[in-house]
Amino acid sequence: MMIRLLLLFFAGVPLAHAAWHSDVQDKMGTRVEVQLWHEDAAVAEALLAEAMGEFDRIEAEMSTYRESSEISLVNREAATRAVTVSPELYALTELSLNLSDATGGAFDITYDSVGQLYDYRQRQRPDAEAIDARLEAIDYRYVKLNPDDQSIRFRQDGVRINLGGIAKGYAVESVITLLRTAGVKHAMAVAGGDTRLLGDRRGKPWIVGVQDPDDEEGLVTRIGLVDEAVSTSGDYERFFIEDGVRYHHILDPGTGRSAGDVRSVTIVGPDATMTDGLSTSVFVLGPEKGMDLIETLDGYEAIVIDTDRGVRFSTGLDPR
Repeated sequence: MMIRLLLLFFAGVPLAHAAWHSDVQDKMGTRVEVQLWHEDAAVAEALLAEAMGEFDRIEAEMSTYRESSEISLVNREAATRAVTVSPELYALTELSLNLSDATGGAFDITYDSVGQLYDYRQRQRPDAEAIDARLEAIDYRYVKLNPDDQSIRFRQDGVRINLGGIAKGYAVESVITLLRTAGVKHAMAVAGGDTRLLGDRRGKPWIVGVQDPDDEEGLVTRIGLVDEAVSTSGDYERFFIEDGVRYHHILDPGTGRSAGDVRSVTIVGPDATMTDGLSTSVFVLGPEKGMDLIETLDGYEAIVIDTDRGVRFSTGLDPR
């Protein structure tokens, strides 16, 4: 089940308007949706197909679950040689490492050095000995980029990278860029907990509801957005509970275990790649340090729900 933002609409703007066109499919390990306004139904359907193809293209390049992907090649061989990659994968890896620097390592794509040992569907987790054996391989500084040949090399054996904390945001941003270039003025692209909105909803803002971590149908708050990105990271989707302990997919790179002080983080900002990465970062940093980080970033806001169900808003958001 995906981390989902519940998209709500003002009365008087029906979802099934004749000029709204949409498609929903299962991709990137989650549910993806594209919705757009267009006067020509045939053109709209072609654009939807192109948008879905963009999700497929990014998944084929960046999924660690596909042995044929570029990132899987990097994980197999970068400990023994420099692996030249596409400009796209190189740039997203570089952005990820820069975000690691900015967050003091709270965001770290090498988390998969331990993360690969978890299987939430099968309720499997590594024991303390297994985590300790691989924990030293989690350090983004082990990833060396060479701009001359756009290659990636690992400085230590056992390192693996995974862009799961940023790739879905990158994908929805890429889809909206594609639609904007094609002349679309009003659109929405969603991949799990990451949403990118293009323009408004025909004269009204898009209304985004932030899910209650303990109630799939409940909302904690709603916000109106125009031409923004919004990403949510929560502990309530990919998880299982064992002996009263919640094991979820957002790992603290310092421990190799599930981060424990936050239930949900929602980030709003101008770029979905960054909102995706920041939602993970704030979740790991915790309520105080996470909010401190957001307050330093121009254009980005946060809603944090802590383990006591307290809801915190960054200063740029009106809690009403």
